[in-house]
Amino acid sequence: MDAERRPFGRRGLLLGAAALGTAAALGAAPAAAVPAGFPTFTRLGAAMDKSTLSYAPARREIIFPSIRHVAGRVQNPLGAWYMYYAPHDDPGGICLAYADSLAGPWKEYSANPIISNTWLPHYPTVPHVSSPHAHWADGRMYLYFHGDNRTTRVATSTDGRSFTYGGTVLHTSMLPSNVTEASYARVFPHPTQSGVNIMLFMGNQAGTRKIFIGWSHSLTSGWQFKQQPLISPAAGEGGQVSGAHYWSQNGGGHVVFHGGDGAIRVARVGTGFDREEHLGVLYKDPVATRAAAPSFAEENGRMYMFYEAGARSSTNIAIARA
Repeated sequence: MDAERRPFGRRGLLLGAAALGTAAALGAAPAAAVPAGFPTFTRLGAAMDKSTLSYAPARREIIFPSIRHVAGRVQNPLGAWYMYYAPHDDPGGICLAYADSLAGPWKEYSANPIISNTWLPHYPTVPHVSSPHAHWADGRMYLYFHGDNRTTRVATSTDGRSFTYGGTVLHTSMLPSNVTEASYARVFPHPTQSGVNIMLFMGNQAGTRKIFIGWSHSLTSGWQFKQQPLISPAAGEGGQVSGAHYWSQNGGGHVVFHGGDGAIRVARVGTGFDREEHLGVLYKDPVATRAAAPSFAEENGRMYMFYEAGARSSTNIAIARA
């Protein structure tokens, strides 16, 4: 069956009933009744006009934004903020955009993709690379990405544009035998254990996508993974979950993720990652019927959420502000 039509195929979480257009919907009504203690986000519009992108293969879909403040950090920054993103269809490709403000305008980097689906001698051609996540530590950018679907890799950079390969950090062979995909990884400092990093990622376990967790004292090696999922889909969440982001505000201990129903949701996992309490919907996009893979950043005391929005094959990156 065509992946665009099956409800929960390889990229079933990318399905939605409507696509996000490139026109901004300023002033769109925010979602109602978010979980207690969480902000209400209002959609500002699309981050970029996809039709103008120089690098946008396949159907011009772009997904999985990762936002980092780079002014005063990387060498010769193009702007105050960098956004890493990627197409999802083959061949994918890790891309970069930059801006001086989170609200934009965002500009495409002229040399995209900065990482392609072939990187010899480190790996031969894989179907695609996608889902970038940038993490700043130790005076460099660590960029995690998947390709193929069983493998998560890392690369490092001091300027955020030219990367050195760092190896494989996650593979399905490190997980239970019925986990067939390991991707969409994001890395964060452990909330209570100094020097420890956590990795939240999606594992496809016997056809159900769940959120798993790993930990390491290093950002490039030594990762260990809990064999049981951290978050499994609950009733009303569309049967699949993915795109996890650790929520460090409000005392931490929460994970924001998206479900197969097209909504961004919140679960309480505790700072020891020893519980699973599904709290409800944080956000629904008022223009597209699907919002996913949130990434958060703060500027001038206001929280911004970047996320992928729209139907499979028409996905764009949108911005909402608290």
